[in-house]
Amino acid sequence: MLFLIQAQPDATSSLISTIIMFLAIFLIFYFLIIRPQQKRAREHQKLIESLKKGDKVITSSGIHGKVVGLDDRTVLLEVDDGVKIKFEKTAIAVVTREG
Repeated sequence: MLFLIQAQPDATSSLISTIIMFLAIFLIFYFLIIRPQQKRAREHQKLIESLKKGDKVITSSGIHGKVVGLDDRTVLLEVDDGVKIKFEKTAIAVVTREG
């Protein structure tokens, strides 16, 4: 009978181990998913802020073009001779500086 009483875990130790487990899962989630995504978002923001006329870019939809005009939120791309399309700056995926 004494053995059965000692085998039962204490309620506070069970609660503490559960909290530690949740904390460990959150830390793993943060370092593997949240932090790298924030880093990519900062890099993309710097890329958008550094756009200038003459840069060759690729949009997220795969359209290749040359920057011919910039606005606060939009960019004007020349995709062919005389064909210009206006995009949101956030749609720019890759910048190749050749201008």
